[in-house]
Amino acid sequence: MATTKINPSELYDSTPFGFSHAAVQDGGRVLHLAGQVAWDADCNVVGVGDFAAQVDKALANIAAVLAHSGLGPSDVVRLRTYIVDNDMERLGAVVGALKRFYGDETPAPNTVVGVQSLALPDFLVEIEAIAQFRD
Repeated sequence: MATTKINPSELYDSTPFGFSHAAVQDGGRVLHLAGQVAWDADCNVVGVGDFAAQVDKALANIAAVLAHSGLGPSDVVRLRTYIVDNDMERLGAVVGALKRFYGDETPAPNTVVGVQSLALPDFLVEIEAIAQFRD
């Protein structure tokens, strides 16, 4: 089954790091997004040391991939959130950011996983998503 890789120009070039931002699965029309972190288009960490800012940027990156693909938050069918040194305060920041991300839409399922670290030491959160096309 063929797939189409998606790498929006408004995000950083992820291919040198061994992944695309998303892939469309032909035949099922499902969009698989790579875990998004608080990187801007120039690979600068947004909100170094600021967990809430990093959550907002990761979700903004997800929104950019969705928009590039003609989708929005209502099309997300699954999230997975990895939080470094998870605690109630950090979880609360994620919940608030997700409410802003979804607005009035019903949120997709989300699994939260506390982790020791992520790919780079400055990353405090990473969020994966799967979305469904409305064909």
